[in-house]
Amino acid sequence: QVQLVESGGGLVQAGGSLRLSCAASGGTFTSYVMGWFRQAPGKEREFVAFIRWSGGSTYYADSVKGRFTTSRDNAKNTVYLQMNSLKPEDTAVYYCASVKGLALRVRVSEYDYWGQGTQVTVSS
Repeated sequence: QVQLVESGGGLVQAGGSLRLSCAASGGTFTSYVMGWFRQAPGKEREFVAFIRWSGGSTYYADSVKGRFTTSRDNAKNTVYLQMNSLKPEDTAVYYCASVKGLALRVRVSEYDYWGQGTQVTVSS
């Protein structure tokens, strides 16, 4: 059973940085892709970033492009989301998600496994 555990959230001032981690277990992740999503209060969960375990290709939502970077450490089965130049509108619970396969996936419904989420709060 695939399990995902996020960490690294917290409170940061606007313009600051945070790095989220997502530790994965229970699968052979070279055949999986990972997504990062976020959900602000009263809003739907939205796509943030995507990475393939195999090859490391990435894709980003326009709202975070140039500020956020996702990467992976295959040896540690861990995916990271480096968030720079944070804005108050980035405040949300951030989730990592995983699904088997190599296709680009940006919809919540396309992912099978989810972490518990980690809160990111950006103060102005």
